[in-house]
Amino acid sequence: MLLGISFTTRAQEVTVKGTVTDDKKLPIPGVSISVSNLPGLGAITDGEGRYSIKMPAYQTLVFSYVGYEKKEVLVKEQRVVNVTLKESDASVLNEVVVTATGAEKKIAITGAITTVNVDQLKSNPSTSMADALAGVVPGIQAMQTSGRPGSISEFWVRSISTFGASNAALVLIDGFERDMNEINVEDVESFSVLKDASATAMYGSRGANGVILIKTKRGKEGKVNINAKVEGFYNTLTKLPQFVDGYTYASMANEAKIVRNQEPLFSRPELEILRLGLDPDLFPNVNWMDVVLRDAAKSQRSMLNLSGGGKTARYYLSGSYQNQQGMYKVDDALKDYNTNASFNKYTYRLSVDMDITKSTLLTVGVSGSLRKQNDPGVGSDAIWTALMGYNAITSPLRYSDGKIPASDDGDTNPDNDMDRFNPWVQGTMTGYNESWSNNIQTTLNLNQGLDFITRGLRFVGRFGYDTYNNNYIRRYKFPELWSANRYRNTAGELVFKRIKEEQKMTQSSGSDGNKNEFFEWETHYNRSIAAHNFGAVIKYSQASKVFTQNIGTDLKNGIARRNQGLAGRVNYNWNSRYYVDFNFGYTGSENFHKDYRFGFFPAISGAWNVGEEPLVKKLGWVDMFKVRYSYGKTGNDNLGNIRFPYLYSLEQMAAGGYNFGDFDSSNPWTGIRYSSVASPNVTWEVATKQDLGIDYSLFHDKISGSVDYFKERREGIYMSRNFLPGFVGLENNPSANVGEVKAHGFDGSFTFKQKINNVDFTLRGNATYSKNEIIERDEENTIYNYKLQEGHRVDQARGLIDLGLFKDYDDIRNSPRQSFGAVMPGDIKYKDINGDGVIDDNDIVAIGATTRPNFTYGFGMSASWKGLDINVHFQGVGKSTYFINGSSVYMFSLGQNWGNILTDIANSNRWTLGVNEDPDADYPRLTYGPNDNNYRASTFWLRDGSYLRLKTLDIGYSLPKSLVNRAHLNNVRFFLIGTNLLTFSKFKLWDPELGSSTGKVYPLSKTLSLGVSVNL
Repeated sequence: MLLGISFTTRAQEVTVKGTVTDDKKLPIPGVSISVSNLPGLGAITDGEGRYSIKMPAYQTLVFSYVGYEKKEVLVKEQRVVNVTLKESDASVLNEVVVTATGAEKKIAITGAITTVNVDQLKSNPSTSMADALAGVVPGIQAMQTSGRPGSISEFWVRSISTFGASNAALVLIDGFERDMNEINVEDVESFSVLKDASATAMYGSRGANGVILIKTKRGKEGKVNINAKVEGFYNTLTKLPQFVDGYTYASMANEAKIVRNQEPLFSRPELEILRLGLDPDLFPNVNWMDVVLRDAAKSQRSMLNLSGGGKTARYYLSGSYQNQQGMYKVDDALKDYNTNASFNKYTYRLSVDMDITKSTLLTVGVSGSLRKQNDPGVGSDAIWTALMGYNAITSPLRYSDGKIPASDDGDTNPDNDMDRFNPWVQGTMTGYNESWSNNIQTTLNLNQGLDFITRGLRFVGRFGYDTYNNNYIRRYKFPELWSANRYRNTAGELVFKRIKEEQKMTQSSGSDGNKNEFFEWETHYNRSIAAHNFGAVIKYSQASKVFTQNIGTDLKNGIARRNQGLAGRVNYNWNSRYYVDFNFGYTGSENFHKDYRFGFFPAISGAWNVGEEPLVKKLGWVDMFKVRYSYGKTGNDNLGNIRFPYLYSLEQMAAGGYNFGDFDSSNPWTGIRYSSVASPNVTWEVATKQDLGIDYSLFHDKISGSVDYFKERREGIYMSRNFLPGFVGLENNPSANVGEVKAHGFDGSFTFKQKINNVDFTLRGNATYSKNEIIERDEENTIYNYKLQEGHRVDQARGLIDLGLFKDYDDIRNSPRQSFGAVMPGDIKYKDINGDGVIDDNDIVAIGATTRPNFTYGFGMSASWKGLDINVHFQGVGKSTYFINGSSVYMFSLGQNWGNILTDIANSNRWTLGVNEDPDADYPRLTYGPNDNNYRASTFWLRDGSYLRLKTLDIGYSLPKSLVNRAHLNNVRFFLIGTNLLTFSKFKLWDPELGSSTGKVYPLSKTLSLGVSVNL
């Protein structure tokens, strides 16, 4: 019986062969093939996608491969089974990541690389993509420090790891260094952030601050595809500083005088005149914010792109226009020019892909932007300085006889009164400034397959040529300005003092520009043998940047800034389970001495996809669980504007330069001196980076994400040696690579997807935290180690530690002596750090954090139901502090004619004599004029800059297909987008994201936009 069963089974055993390909008919090596319900039987496809397996007939073959949908085939009489696997749309394993060596699947990545969902960047109304990165991209921290039209956010990858000239990331667009703010977000195909050494080592001496890789869209085979989008924006300000009225200002000015034992500034009758508005010339009450600023501004954005082509040639053509209007009111009488701030931006892009042969692809592209900026004659910064300083009673808008007023501070030099014009004059009567920039970028790529030499070999060559030009014209004027004396003459007439004579409009202009040349070639080799997958890349690159305008007479300014490098990568993985990569960059910069011009930057990384282990695969709910680690070095050769530090320079001394006499008898002689000392050993910063990360996808991609812990040590930070002893004999301080900083932190993201009936729901979140510490820098020795920057953060806030306010004179007598001037009850009391009984600069310590946030996070959700979709995203920061100061915080510090009072401060729990003598009050006893004790950087004036903001609310509706198809369209979507709609923060004076200590900055915008996008 047993023999019979055995014989029957062997008689039914067959050999099945075949090939496994993808939907492009390309072979897939490493595909796992098994027999359903028969463990132990299996095979793996070879490098040509072929397999052979012995199995019982009438059983089911199961084909599975990472990132593809599983396929089952019942074997009956057939002996050849060819299978086409379809990529799984539902899995993050199919996500393509753009790396330094090209596009790869996320499953094969061993470094820390974040891929950005470009659709999330499209909701931002700004002309700059950088404004949309904060809280959206894990591993990027950013802040928008100005809302002026055309302004650009500051951002950095992971952490600030240097106090050198630059912590900015290297941005590459289609392989070349270019400005991300020059392109239209609608033209972006992919956006990747390279964060660790294994991902950036190939960029050598330029990769230490991280790398942004942006790939633009290209044409695809098929009929003409047309996309159009039009949006209109309604902008208001997120948080506008509010100031007290004239009567409150005058009353508090009197208080400031009285509590310091001085005569009041205003008499009771004058206060009544002010309160009742009886004399608007001498006792005005002007709300300058209402006078100067609009309630809202309108902007617009539109774009159009076309793509298509055939098998041998494909094209992509796009153009866009964006306009941002500022918040300044204009004088309706001005017909010839506009004084409002505004920004206009045009972009264009054309690319053509041509298949010269079956193995040769030629890509040609040209793109660029045109930008125009408009501002009032004095510029936006001066207007906000005036708005924060020009109080309600400083002057009327105009005197009753038509004269134009200005503040009089007693300075006899009229050039010093530039910011003392009233804000309306500054915004409308000082002319206007215009600037234009034009950027043209050309790209030529050649991709040559070399399979005729050996399978998997190909060559890529790139050439780029960019030109940039910027021009400006400043047309400046101002009217005749007057200031009325405090009192009228005996006839009751105003008595004027002329502050400035009228200046007719004058004109000045300038320009700058540069050109860039890029050249690269790469040789790629990829091969698979059964479950073994190999890859190698060798890359040569060179770049040259020449400033072509406004370079002055110094010959160094006209010499090209050149970089050159050789880089490579070798990678191996077995069965999509175990990965190892080695990357290196051997790069150089002509800015350094020939002995220190080139450096070697290696990195190694590995990964283990635990999800592909047989025991884990049996669980059924682990799609991917990859653990990766990397270690390596990268560099930063950015010294700012320092050219050739290894060279010295000489200059002719003025008369009496050298003294060959004695101390009491001089004998001066002129001669040659060093204007700068040579520093031949200067070179780049070196960053040693480590990263431990996990990528995961669970429950058929229902839950996915990544988390990374990183460490970095930045050595060789370039800085001036300012504390060399005098006996060295140097008149100018040399520079050297003496700084050192270490940093660590984490970043991560998660996504949860769920479908409930007809509703697709997604919940997402991300966070980035970092902390740095200065290990070494050139600074003056001290017996008090806490005074050193060493051991603290880069840009660490420093000041005195306050102990509240002095309660009474006994409290003053029983406290350490404060050396900054006489104090009274209600003044700020400080802590004696060194215990010497005196409060002075030796008691200044590190306090708070930094103005740049150390913690950035974001979370949100999206849902779609039939044609309706909604997307909500919150963004926030933490670990951020900054001092508040300036004329609006240090009230009356600059006297009567300058300085405003914020409403929040006036209505706060401030110290008031006889009314509120609380030693824990929010603000100290008022002072009229300077106060060296109270107006010092200290914890008393330190504020928490953290906030949480409803960054984006996007609601859209797509018309039904049955309706749009009748109009020969593919898709029509109407949408309403709100940005910066709500902000939650402890800080109430102005928008906390600005990071401003004075508030003298153009505020950020709250925006509502309505638009429509069409595809046909």
